[in-house]
Amino acid sequence: MKKIIWLGTALSLSISSLSFAAPLDIHVLSATVKDQNIANAEVILQKNGERSASNTTNAQGRTTVESNANDSAENLLIIKKAGYSTLVAKCPCDGMTYALSPVLKNLNSMRIVLNWGKNPSDLDSHLSYKNQHIYWDKKQGLSANLDVDDTDSYGPETVTIEKRLENQYYVYSVHDFSDRESPDTRNLANSQAKVMVYAGESLIRSYYVPTGKAGNLWTVFRISPEGEIQDINQISGTRAGADRIGSTVSTYQNQATRVNQVAVSASDQARAKTLNLKADQAYKNNQFEQAAILYQQSIDYNPNVGQTYSNLAVSYQKLNRSSEALWANQKAIALATNNNTKAYSYYNIGRIYENNQDYAEALRHYQQANQFKPSPAYDEAIRRVTR
Repeated sequence: MKKIIWLGTALSLSISSLSFAAPLDIHVLSATVKDQNIANAEVILQKNGERSASNTTNAQGRTTVESNANDSAENLLIIKKAGYSTLVAKCPCDGMTYALSPVLKNLNSMRIVLNWGKNPSDLDSHLSYKNQHIYWDKKQGLSANLDVDDTDSYGPETVTIEKRLENQYYVYSVHDFSDRESPDTRNLANSQAKVMVYAGESLIRSYYVPTGKAGNLWTVFRISPEGEIQDINQISGTRAGADRIGSTVSTYQNQATRVNQVAVSASDQARAKTLNLKADQAYKNNQFEQAAILYQQSIDYNPNVGQTYSNLAVSYQKLNRSSEALWANQKAIALATNNNTKAYSYYNIGRIYENNQDYAEALRHYQQANQFKPSPAYDEAIRRVTR
């Protein structure tokens, strides 16, 4: 089934010497129910941190958003609907399909959603962990499953981790099944593929397929036993069958395999710093949701700054979003360069588990906080949860 009617012809109207861009055509689907359109979703185009246009999807999940701005990477598309995680994606976005993820209830749940353009027709999600390999031919695994498989362009392909298993590395990758016999293809790199990772009611991480690369396998990220999402973001070529993709990336399930930080250009570092300043100001103005969005944008440009994750975690805590705060604190610890940040983040994780009545995990994290920076507050927290 064709999911998008492409309205890509550029329309330029000249009125009193003013030039207006064509409206953006957007399609919104459910991430977990195949081909289910999402009606009454608010679609917002944001430029330079300010709303520039918005509209609402119809019964077919479609809308057009008027814009006098270029459809460029400087713009953001934000999609909201009650009961679903807010989606935030970088443009270009005209003619694209987006999938909304229902809110996740479990503290350690995650959902991974893949969308792409018209070509290639069939990209596949693969999740590997604990002798498990979830993909289109094996949709059910231990506490994880493939909710939606798509074979006719656009997506979504959706994997849900209901609850992370202890002491396991999870590896997520995208296989270009259409070009499975062509390891040197550039169709995957040109696919406009994007991967959105959700926890709780928020989009916590976004990945965009590297362009200009040859290969039919995109190894996107792994999740450490501590819950840290580690960026891999590499394209390679393989002739392995779909059933062997898990084995192809299995080296990342080994603790000895290091995942290096992604190189960040000077221009992207500068963009990230600018967004951080805007996020700090939004936080000071008690605009916690806007602050979280801006911190997330900053992370998209530069995912290597621990303080950004720490600030994001505090924003999520202000919004009472425990799953999201848990993830952000875990990443802050992994990137922290000083014991103060580590202690503070461990303490905040302890509070999350205590509020969730998981006193054993709360105690463990309070003790770790105290190891990095002894504090009467941490001592009191340890006494409080000791049973």
